[in-house]
Amino acid sequence: MTAARSHDGPGPLRRAGRATGRALRTPFTGTARGIRKATHAHGAGESGLGKLIELHAVNGAGDVMITVALASTVFFSVPTDEARGRVALYLAITMAPFTLLAPVIGPLLDRLPHGRRAAMAGAMLARALLAITMSGAVATGGLELYPAALGVLVSSKAYGVVRSAVVPRLLPPKFSLVKANSRVTLAGLLATGVAAPIGAGLQTIGSAWPLYGACAIFIVGTFLAFTMPPKVDSAKGERRARLIDPQDHPHLPHLPEPVRRPAAPKPKRGRSNGRSNGEKPPKERPPGLRSVGGSVLHGLQANAAHRALSGFLIFFLAFLLREHPMAGQSAAVSLAIVGVSAGAGNACGTAVGAWLRARGPEVIIATVLTLALGTAVLAAVFFSTAAVAALGAVAGFTQALSKLSLDAMIQRDVPEEVRTSAFARSETLLQMAWVVGGGIGIALPLNAVLGMSVAAGILALGAAASVRGLLGAARRGTPHPRVA
Repeated sequence: MTAARSHDGPGPLRRAGRATGRALRTPFTGTARGIRKATHAHGAGESGLGKLIELHAVNGAGDVMITVALASTVFFSVPTDEARGRVALYLAITMAPFTLLAPVIGPLLDRLPHGRRAAMAGAMLARALLAITMSGAVATGGLELYPAALGVLVSSKAYGVVRSAVVPRLLPPKFSLVKANSRVTLAGLLATGVAAPIGAGLQTIGSAWPLYGACAIFIVGTFLAFTMPPKVDSAKGERRARLIDPQDHPHLPHLPEPVRRPAAPKPKRGRSNGRSNGEKPPKERPPGLRSVGGSVLHGLQANAAHRALSGFLIFFLAFLLREHPMAGQSAAVSLAIVGVSAGAGNACGTAVGAWLRARGPEVIIATVLTLALGTAVLAAVFFSTAAVAALGAVAGFTQALSKLSLDAMIQRDVPEEVRTSAFARSETLLQMAWVVGGGIGIALPLNAVLGMSVAAGILALGAAASVRGLLGAARRGTPHPRVA
């Protein structure tokens, strides 16, 4: 009798324990299943795009952890004047070398078409190791922090270039590139929004803890990069894009419209060009970003203005709002308001871009650039808390929508065989524009009206260089089929 009771007793206890375990696991497993279902929907799981979406979310979470640690060390931990000097030193040691390295990143990665998974994994692993290196320097703010921060910056941008180059290889059937990039970007934004408060909480434990968290996240990303499908490393049918002038190479194909040229001059005497009359012209070189038409070039100019504005506002408003917070708010709350506004605008721009499906991308880019310019002018004339928050939201919205439209134009106008290279090089140019804008923001005096006027000037330069050409290209149309 006693033996029977002892035999029956553990049964209910075990069942209760299993039920409790299932109850505790359900929120996490259910959330994981929901995320996997969302990222792998509409064929993204079969094509491999879902894995890239998850990898980019991990990348965004790790980057924001490092940002929290650096901001707390370089910016918030010292008085404003000293913080400005530290940030200036940070820019000098990290951004200045990056402006020299950025033009090399695209062509270098372009020569490694068979190692894209390894390149993304290497960028993740490098940041994991650098985060551990930085964890010992954040408490003291020593100079060794800055070379490590430069390495993190270069690795992050290298990942971004490779990611942009990989997306065309992973498009599901009947999936436009703008929609694919919308999903990838939105996943990064959501992960950033989740990881930022976690990083802030870790910061309260110790200045090095956000970096420990970043290291763990990037290690996970290293393994995720190798789970990408093998076609990511395939370079079949691809060639490198060149930034060349179609006027100098009239034999290039894929010109969007006929170009009138004067009659060919008589051949010059002297050095022979190696061809005699009747010989076939040399083999056509692969088309470049300019040779496919003015839309892509003007789209790059407009997006460069948006990126320069983003870099400018990040640094200028960080110091301005710390020195002169919004009415009735602390410096931290003021910065949070602008940051949340910009993040919400970016998310809305990404969602609207997917909804519009990049119909008429030239008109979209010209419209959002004009919208951003008008908002910057209003912020300069009627500077206020609401104006700054509105400028942050509009800047985030227009940058996201403009970038998605540029992606659609590259997909439409750049031949598939050089499209991957084109994405790598265009992304490098946009990163350089961000660096230039950030440098202007740190060097400018902390005058609100002056700062908003400079912001408007950056956008005005971009509009003067691109809007007329974009609208003209939209009126003429394109011989290339539009992306649905």
